[in-house]
Order: sequence, then C-alpha cells, then structure tokens
Amino acid sequence: MRALYPGSFDPLTLGHLDLIARATRLFDAVVVAVLQNPGKRPAFPLEQRLAQIRGATGHLGGVEVGSFDGLTVEYARRCGAQVILRGLRALSDFEFELQIAHTNQSLDPRVETLFLATAVHHSFLSSSVVKEVARFGGDVGHMVPAGVAQDLARLFNQDASRGGSDG
Repeated sequence: MRALYPGSFDPLTLGHLDLIARATRLFDAVVVAVLQNPGKRPAFPLEQRLAQIRGATGHLGGVEVGSFDGLTVEYARRCGAQVILRGLRALSDFEFELQIAHTNQSLDPRVETLFLATAVHHSFLSSSVVKEVARFGGDVGHMVPAGVAQDLARLFNQDASRGGSDG
C-alpha cells in the first residue's frame, strides 16, 4: 500500500523526518510531496526543498519524493496512494486537519486519511518556528537535518558550521 505525505516542508524538520521514517514501517511506499502553493512565498525554492527531503530520507527504503499543485486528493490518485498521511502535534492541529480529511473524503471516498501523532520530543516543532529561530541566529541543529541547518544558515547569512542531525 502507498501513502502520500503532503506538505510545504519549508523547511523539512526532524518532526517531519520522524513521521516519514515511522510511515515507512507501515506502508510499502511513502510519497513525500511538496505542495506548490502560489499563494505562499517559501523561504526555499521548490527544487531546494526536494533536494533537502531527498538528502534527509536517502537512508530510508520506500520513500519517493515529488511535488504537485492543486488538490491533494487528486495527486494521491495520480501517484497511486490509497492513504494521505498527516501528522498531529497538538489538539489545535486536529480541527483543521479533520476538516481537510472530511473534504478529501467527500472528493474521493477511496482515499483515506491517517493521522499520526508527532513524537513528544518533536511536538514543539513547526517550519515557522524553525525559520524564526534561524532568522535570529539560534541553533536549529536539534530541529532539522544537518543539510537543512546549513541551508538555513546560508539563507540568513550565518555561520553554516553549526551542526544539525541527520535524524
């Protein structure tokens, strides 16, 4: 069975990476797909985000990386995914995610949504928080894979030698 894990991944965090790794134990294939949202101005261009994901997931079997625009449920059909995977950090995520899941179910009842709780030690992470910490020179090495930490340091013109974890 194939699962789709969609998101902006701007940038990829260790919380995302943990969810991807856990999903590879549940599914034959996990498609990690970057949503191209013309309404948002990402910190990293699409190709760089794809490269960050490929670099951080290269050690995991069964991970495919792609991108899409439009409706997530339509991309799930195109890539052959029967499940859309979503992470939940807190109760506040649930209301929004449930609304999206119900919308997707109304568009295609054959595609299920599966929620995975974020690991407790990553529950504070969000891409927005990571960018804010990096923007002000804070160490994000415990928040993102090493390659992403280096990209953030370059983005904000800081010392790229500060480390990160490959997850």
